[in-house]
Amino acid sequence: MQSIVEKCQTKDLTILMGGFNVKVGMDNTGYEDIMGRYGLGERNENGERFANLCAFNKLVIGGTIFPHKRIHKTTWTSPDHTTQNQIDHICINKTFRRTIEDVRTKRGADIASDHHLLVSKMKLKLKELTLTLSLSPGDRLDHEDVKI
Repeated sequence: MQSIVEKCQTKDLTILMGGFNVKVGMDNTGYEDIMGRYGLGERNENGERFANLCAFNKLVIGGTIFPHKRIHKTTWTSPDHTTQNQIDHICINKTFRRTIEDVRTKRGADIASDHHLLVSKMKLKLKELTLTLSLSPGDRLDHEDVKI
């Protein structure tokens, strides 16, 4: 995963999401820059690796920064309903941290999986791209001449 993430420039919006099957937990000691205290459960070994990956690449773990009831943090429930974990994650590079307004699960969504749908609400402010062209009188503008 590192080889893919490192290809992304820090100035670009980078979103890393998926069913990583890692538990990052609620203890953010040492990871205050990339996660909040609202995770679920305790960090496992793969969660430690994932937290290190996120810290190294300055990716914020979205599901840990918003306070929600346990039912809205759980991304997977065991078939016998005795175990609940937060093992699916949405991460965004720290530069764009303020664009995430919420991360939570939607339990009612029919996604044909034992995982719950993880949703992030984001607000992006896009800049308008302005092009300036200099044409002399009588010049014709061909659409092939304009490249962005």
